[in-house]
Amino acid sequence: MQVTVTDAAEQHRYEARVDGELAAIAEYIRTAELVVFTHTEVLAGHEGRGISSDLVRQALDDVRGQGMKVLPLCPFVASYMGRHADTYGDLEYRSRTTLTDATA
Repeated sequence: MQVTVTDAAEQHRYEARVDGELAAIAEYIRTAELVVFTHTEVLAGHEGRGISSDLVRQALDDVRGQGMKVLPLCPFVASYMGRHADTYGDLEYRSRTTLTDATA
């Protein structure tokens, strides 16, 4: 099975296609310094084949290639990054501020 992933920037999502058919999406919000992944979904009939993992892996590789960071609000993306922390841990966005309610 060949999974092809593209950045459909006009729709704010990465798309995974199998044999030309849309199989999964990973929606995002892009800022100047990071990509916030908000939702990942595998479309009906494509579940259980590892497509979402391929999608997220290729999307994260693309974000890395752009020199950006990732804020994984989507539980699947967060879980994937956690399971592959040795490969993708450096991509996770960390706030540069140390200001908190306790120190304000």
